[in-house]
Amino acid sequence: MVGITLKSVVKRYGETVAVDNVSFEVEKGELFFLLGPSGCGKTTILRLIAGFLQPDEGAIFFDERPVDQVPPHRRNTGMVFQSYALWPHMSVAENVAYGLQERKVRRAERNDRVAAALETVRMSQYRDRMPNQLSGGQQQRVALARALVIEPDAVLLDEPLSNLDARLRLEMRREIRRIHAETGITMLYVTHDQKEALSMAEQLAVMSMARVEQVGTPRSLYRRPANCFVAEFIGEANLIEGTLVDSAGGLGTVSTRLGELRATIGSRGLDAGDRVVCMVRPECLKMGTGRRNVFEAEVKSTVYLGEIEQFVLSARGVELRAVESNPGESPPGGGQRVDVHFSPEDAVVLPRQS
Repeated sequence: MVGITLKSVVKRYGETVAVDNVSFEVEKGELFFLLGPSGCGKTTILRLIAGFLQPDEGAIFFDERPVDQVPPHRRNTGMVFQSYALWPHMSVAENVAYGLQERKVRRAERNDRVAAALETVRMSQYRDRMPNQLSGGQQQRVALARALVIEPDAVLLDEPLSNLDARLRLEMRREIRRIHAETGITMLYVTHDQKEALSMAEQLAVMSMARVEQVGTPRSLYRRPANCFVAEFIGEANLIEGTLVDSAGGLGTVSTRLGELRATIGSRGLDAGDRVVCMVRPECLKMGTGRRNVFEAEVKSTVYLGEIEQFVLSARGVELRAVESNPGESPPGGGQRVDVHFSPEDAVVLPRQS
């Protein structure tokens, strides 16, 4: 297994910059996610790491070894594609063994490694079936076994669950985490699904328009996003516009239509007088009496979802979304006036997008 480092990597297609000065590090044995909307450069980065593309600028390292000039078949990476890419005329075992045959691995060792890989993904009993006899989730397990059987230094996964239904996606999330925990192999996983990244990643990089916006743990990016794009992309966010009045001790005061609000400073280089937003997650807005960041709002609508209830609120022309977990029998209804508050530690001051 290897660590993967990208340093100032650029990839262009004519006038289009597909990857723009991207740098990040994947530690050995880490489950690392690239998260972002379609067209932001995630898959291009994966293909650069695999060796299918060459960077126009910058460098890629496996541990301390530069691999820019190393061909794909010598990088020892396993690739798992969105489309499974299984040979339809080969059985499950033959599909998994294909990479070993190309590497001229002896038959006895090949059989042992195929059996071990199928056991890892819990597909041993299906070894003699054809791909068209398998469900989507089973085919994806076979594709993962095929990547693992070559004993790669890293596994690269390109939107591997996007073709599965919701139930199978949840099942495969658990399976991939289990396999990663058991093998300890470095995995780099590309997705546009925020819940997938938040629930699985050890570290993740959020991308937009060919650039990396922020790298960190799922919890740190959700609670302390670096900018409005990250805040809105990885979850719902209330963005209350205002002007920064002052900051000290990691907290700032923001003048808004809802009054002066206190929140954690989330970005460096913010000065008094800057146009900013106070970002607060819906679940951090509390209805009822409070001591800090208190204002009055009108309930515009509610949606009951069993374990949670969603509210749309209006406060002095500002529309807000709130979420209450384990709602009681008599929540506030449409047209009702309520007090709302939130903790300064649960809100973040971010630069306003131009």
